[in-house]
Amino acid sequence: MSGFDTFVVVDWSARASPSPRKPSKDAIWIGVARGGAVTCHYHRTRTAAMAALEALFDAELAAGRRVVAGFDFPFAYPAGFARAVTGTDDPLALWPVLAEMVEDDAENANNRFEVARHLNGLFGGIGPFWGCPETVSDAVLPAKGTLRHGHGLPEHRGVEKQPGLGRAQPCWKLYTSGSVGSQALLGLPRLQALRERYGDQLAVAPFEASGKPLVLVELFPSLIADLIAKLAEPEEINDRAQVRILAGALAQLAPPVLQAMLEKGDPVEGWILGVGDEQALRDAALGRTVPPPLRNDCFALPAGVHWTPVQEALALLRDSLICVVATQSLPLDQALGCIAADDVMAKRANPPLPNTAVDGYGFAGVRGTGVHEMPLVAARAAAGDAPGVVPAGHAIRVLTGAALPQGVDTVILQEDVVVEAGAIRFSGPVKAGANTRRAGEDVAAGDQVLAKGRRITAPDLALLAATGSAKVSVHMPLKVGILSTGNELVEAGQTAKDGQIYDANRPMLQGLIRQFGHTPVDLGRAPDDRAALRGFLDTGAAQVDAIITSGGASAGDEDHMSALLSEAGAMTLWRIAIKPGRPLALGMWQGVPVFGLPGNPVAALVCTLVFARPALAQLAGAQWPESQGFDVPAGFSKNKKPGRREYLRARIRAGQVEVFASEGSGRISGLSWAEGLVELPEEATVIAPGDLVRYIPYGSFGIASG
Repeated sequence: MSGFDTFVVVDWSARASPSPRKPSKDAIWIGVARGGAVTCHYHRTRTAAMAALEALFDAELAAGRRVVAGFDFPFAYPAGFARAVTGTDDPLALWPVLAEMVEDDAENANNRFEVARHLNGLFGGIGPFWGCPETVSDAVLPAKGTLRHGHGLPEHRGVEKQPGLGRAQPCWKLYTSGSVGSQALLGLPRLQALRERYGDQLAVAPFEASGKPLVLVELFPSLIADLIAKLAEPEEINDRAQVRILAGALAQLAPPVLQAMLEKGDPVEGWILGVGDEQALRDAALGRTVPPPLRNDCFALPAGVHWTPVQEALALLRDSLICVVATQSLPLDQALGCIAADDVMAKRANPPLPNTAVDGYGFAGVRGTGVHEMPLVAARAAAGDAPGVVPAGHAIRVLTGAALPQGVDTVILQEDVVVEAGAIRFSGPVKAGANTRRAGEDVAAGDQVLAKGRRITAPDLALLAATGSAKVSVHMPLKVGILSTGNELVEAGQTAKDGQIYDANRPMLQGLIRQFGHTPVDLGRAPDDRAALRGFLDTGAAQVDAIITSGGASAGDEDHMSALLSEAGAMTLWRIAIKPGRPLALGMWQGVPVFGLPGNPVAALVCTLVFARPALAQLAGAQWPESQGFDVPAGFSKNKKPGRREYLRARIRAGQVEVFASEGSGRISGLSWAEGLVELPEEATVIAPGDLVRYIPYGSFGIASG
């Protein structure tokens, strides 16, 4: 069988009543990863959660997609339990027995304590189950585990004794924190219902061969709890973070690695997916695998669309593109300009300890008005010294940046102190805490210091270093191939015959790509020959992550780029309501996205800034960039027709924005003259000098102007 398409992680709950309406902890959270995206869903009852899961499984199976679904409770009990209850060691034989015994209504009311009491009665002594309210406990089902004896069963399964599973609670515990026993008693009957519903389409790993469309697995989120804490979003509920991060991690595992995990385990006591393979799970959670490829139809337009407004075109690109580059861990001195692959949390507070902000003398407490005298200790505290201890009523000499010794919480400037005969004298009042910095007042340990998708700056490197990071996980640079097309083009510096022009687009586009922070790859100039162009695309696709072409992007006789992409079955001609520009050929060539720009340099530049720049950023793993403009009084007049959004080459002089004298799209000199663009909306507009217009400087597009 091939790999899985959809990955589901369920954080189960044993609540006896519906969870709060507002999403909270200790409820049922479901994380679903598919196609590079992860969604999280909150459910107040087990019945509601199962209905949602069944609807999800039905839809995925109907679409021909394979699903692996993980649940955070034991699928089996320690050896001996299933045999005592069912007469066989097969753990799956126990599931229908529990399903017959357990009552669990739509509002979470259930009889789990009665079921546990009945099961305890099958064994000698007291136990193995324990934990319940005092009002429910008796000689058969004790409230405390220490009251059990003589039941003859192990406390843990073999998998729970593995390294890293020391925090795993026994499956006999039914009450208070970590009551996985109640989760299992109320969860296994629900899984049995899934087995009955899906029949031979479903397998339970590791007890059954996993070559089925739907496979159930046991998970333990605390296996990578520390990493989940680091990757959690600010103020994110831990249960939500667990299902989100674990679902994403499962989706990142290479199919052979996941298959090996599914086959590992004890046929009687089962297994927790990932035990023994924690590093692979961590790497997957950190995204250290090559992302899934783009869909071949990712650029498809909705049915009936003929002319696409600019904002709709941008939204379509943003929603259809995903990161296509792998990640690597780099030391800080090599990370400048790279894109962060993960959120980074502070490993250490800044400052790590309370310290002094000035040179002076430190002591403890408030000092009121009047003159104060305090004996000095012989030592001093300087930056880098380990904190010492200052006796009560004494002061110590401190230098800027020194960690405050124990017994010091206040510093007075040295200019305000007289030192005589081993003592200091100064006038009050002095507030407690004066001239000091609190530990973590800048950044607390565990705070997010860098967001996933951010391009790392020099100040970011300072923050990362100050908070304890020596390395950072970043995306590999996006390699962008630049290809010009057309028989009329010759290389700058060569002899141009009549009818030929110099290739202005390729050097311009290479420069733009470099300024965007990507790696340009020169794919050369292709003639107006379909077979030759196919060879250029084949060569380029083997070298780069994305291709930008100029020319041949419309539907004319010599527009071979559009024709080839159409032949490959992965081309959409976006007719965009923009001036200059309009035709934008988007498609896939051997799994590599291709952006077919107009051949006119002015239109090529505008389309690159408006469309290719944010699309390439998202392919590179960066956050989708929004160009920032501001309103400036116009220094020109214009009567704009309705229908298209227009971009005028512009610059600011004397507090007004002026536009290039000619709007002709062949006037390349206007690109160099300009320092930004004026953006005019689709509606008809009459502009007079002094009217406010939106001006977007080149710098807002990530490029420098002269």
